[in-house]
Amino acid sequence: MKKSMSSVFFRLLAVMVTLSAALSATAQSHHRLWYACPASGWLEALPIGNSHLGAMVYGGTDVEEIQLNEETFWSGSPYNNNSTTAREHLQEVRQLIFSGQEEKAHKLMDQHFVVGPHGMRFLPLGSVRLKMGHEQVGDYERSLRLSDATTKTRYTHQGISYERQVFASLTDNVIVARLTADQKGALSFALSFDSQLEHEVTAKADQLVATVQNVEQEGIAAGLTAECRIQVVTDGMVKKRNDTLEISKATTATLYIVAATNYVNYHDVSGHPSAKNEAVLKALKGKSYALLLKRHTEKYRGQYERVSLSLPQSETSAWETDKRLAAFAKGASDEALKAGGQADLDLVSLMMQYGRYLLISSSQPGGQPATLQGVWNDKIKAPWDSKYTININTEMNYWPALVANLTETEEPLFSMLRDLKTTGAETAQVLYGCRGWVAHHNTDLWRIAGPVDGTTWGMFPTGGAWLTTQIWQHYLFTGDKDFLRRHYDIMKGAADFLSDYLQAVPQGSPYLQGREGQTWLVTVPTVSPEHGPKGKKTTVTAGSTMDNQIVFDVLTQAVKAAEVLGIEEKENDIRIVTFRNQLAQLPPMQIGRYGQLQEWLQDGDNPTDQHRHISHLYGLYPSNQLSPYHHTELFAAAAKTLEQRGDRATGWSLGWKINFWARMLDGNHAFSIIRNMLHILPHDSLSKAYPEGRTYPNLFDAHPPFQIDGNFGCAAGVCEMLLQSHDGAVHLLPALPDAWRKGSVKGLRARGGFVVDMEWENGQVVNVGIRSEIGGTLRLRSFVPLTGEGLKPAEGSCPNALYAPAEVKEPLISEEWKGEDQPTIRKVYEYDIETRPGQYCRVKREKK
Repeated sequence: MKKSMSSVFFRLLAVMVTLSAALSATAQSHHRLWYACPASGWLEALPIGNSHLGAMVYGGTDVEEIQLNEETFWSGSPYNNNSTTAREHLQEVRQLIFSGQEEKAHKLMDQHFVVGPHGMRFLPLGSVRLKMGHEQVGDYERSLRLSDATTKTRYTHQGISYERQVFASLTDNVIVARLTADQKGALSFALSFDSQLEHEVTAKADQLVATVQNVEQEGIAAGLTAECRIQVVTDGMVKKRNDTLEISKATTATLYIVAATNYVNYHDVSGHPSAKNEAVLKALKGKSYALLLKRHTEKYRGQYERVSLSLPQSETSAWETDKRLAAFAKGASDEALKAGGQADLDLVSLMMQYGRYLLISSSQPGGQPATLQGVWNDKIKAPWDSKYTININTEMNYWPALVANLTETEEPLFSMLRDLKTTGAETAQVLYGCRGWVAHHNTDLWRIAGPVDGTTWGMFPTGGAWLTTQIWQHYLFTGDKDFLRRHYDIMKGAADFLSDYLQAVPQGSPYLQGREGQTWLVTVPTVSPEHGPKGKKTTVTAGSTMDNQIVFDVLTQAVKAAEVLGIEEKENDIRIVTFRNQLAQLPPMQIGRYGQLQEWLQDGDNPTDQHRHISHLYGLYPSNQLSPYHHTELFAAAAKTLEQRGDRATGWSLGWKINFWARMLDGNHAFSIIRNMLHILPHDSLSKAYPEGRTYPNLFDAHPPFQIDGNFGCAAGVCEMLLQSHDGAVHLLPALPDAWRKGSVKGLRARGGFVVDMEWENGQVVNVGIRSEIGGTLRLRSFVPLTGEGLKPAEGSCPNALYAPAEVKEPLISEEWKGEDQPTIRKVYEYDIETRPGQYCRVKREKK
């Protein structure tokens, strides 16, 4: 009987999940980007990708272009950038910094620490071109449909309807382009390939084969060859003409585009691109176009449809995407909203889902992590080389992965961390004589770990350590101990490095001015990313607030992981004891003379400086060291810092600010930042004419130039406005703007292994459904009273370690700061539910 009841339960659960997925799909099926003319440039083209391959589809009628990237096609070849003279100058640098001579230390590090090479660059592969010859067309439309990750171009020419559909298959490692005409034999075009790099194209009976050579950089020899093959299957005729294929008298033609390089891993380039491509094409045989499309869409939807967000539409919601974007700011302005107008809030929903789409398309298991531009780049010299900038940007790329329910997209990041554990161990030993591993503010395909670009930017020894916090967050969201065990050595290695790198601030140092007698351990040398204190002409410092917060997280997480896994008891690991002792000696956060959270140990913040990096609020987001319920003075100081830094910034910085204001529980302010982001910039050349432009016509984020992290930061921020789970409870609608009066969201993940669905009306939660994946206590936090089966008022401290608040030291407060009114914290209601794995809990707003 028990077995029968269990079987019924799981069948019912499966039906509920299926229905939920169907409703989710229906709710977001309208989400698409569309335009009434072909792209005139790359920032109007539409992105598709399967992590391994990326493509930008222009939708041309005279000439169609599909611009290609292959994830392992970079400049250079295996190398490292470890300075062999840094270590002998390390003690001198530390002494100079501690004595207040940071500029002298800066010059010394430029000479001996940041010696280059400064990282290789992500390269464009080339472009597939289709010479259609259709110059005068009608009924034109091109689109990218997020519901199935396909682009479509359709138009009429001389009374004949033409259509092209292009997708990057997640299952079969191929880009597929299908061309059709509605009149038999009316389809004709010439197929070619070109590249900005040295290349050679050979035309075969039904295939183009292109080989492309990478380039050297900073003395690192070129070591990669890429091959691209385009297979043609058609009911028409195919004719070779030099390095071109001419297709004629066809009704249908399908192109299968594959590409590969000789890259095997960061230290091995002995692969065979031809063999890789042949294997992919061989596996395609016997699979029809319809089957390939079905396989792709099923796998894609398996990720994309986990989450849906419904927000109200307006009359502009149906407009072409570029026109819709251009109209958003006016329709969502304070004046329009006060007058009772309806903003196009569905564009916010679209941006959130577009961020999820881009992450799915650029980061899948077995591939490389998403770069500064995802897996899309058309420039020989991409901005900042389109590398992995790990002092904020790569971290931001993966902020949506957990809360937005895309956990598999993290795998390439974890794979890169395992590589860096090896390369970074050599860097840690050679440069600093430390155990463990280190990576600074940049890495690349070859997994370099030394500092690059210059001391101002490069002397950031906590970049790799910051990345490891994603491992711990994955555990907190999933409760997966096997995962934690597999990755613990990466976390422990980062903690080992920091433990060795920490130095005691000597008594008499200006870093202890006004704090004499304190015993503090700090990172030195370091920087607060790309920003220096008032009165100094360098970013070089000791113990920046961001570093102190990262060290706190990394050492704490190593200790907690060891406790969860029983490592300390089994292995009697003395390092865990050391980590605990060092945590007690980290400097507390400090509140400065202007009421701000200090960015440095010195009170050196300038209240009029609106620098794009707000690194010292790492503790607010993505960490959980500043809480309105547990750290009220620090929370107030974070608010003051945000006010001083202002609401305008580069695109990626706006993405971070959305999350900051969500954590401040200020939905209206978070929405104001979103509105600042959703200003159109037609092209980089028009930056002066559109000084506030932060989003391109294809909805890529504008720094400017293009950086994809802003897209991911925005996606994460919207989720964070709707659900938070870092501070002792699963908080429902913690930062809902007044303008978002009605809506629904399905499938957001919370720490503790919970998946949350919500509906709200008049700005208040109405219905909530929560699936418990691993069981355990669910503590809910809400601004309105709730009722539901098994719900009981919460008592005591957080009962679930997976979303427990951080325990931080009391702040030190400047005597010059006289204090002001604290931010108003709304009353909350907290409840507990004891859940079992697989249980779906329903709660709703309590009726008065």
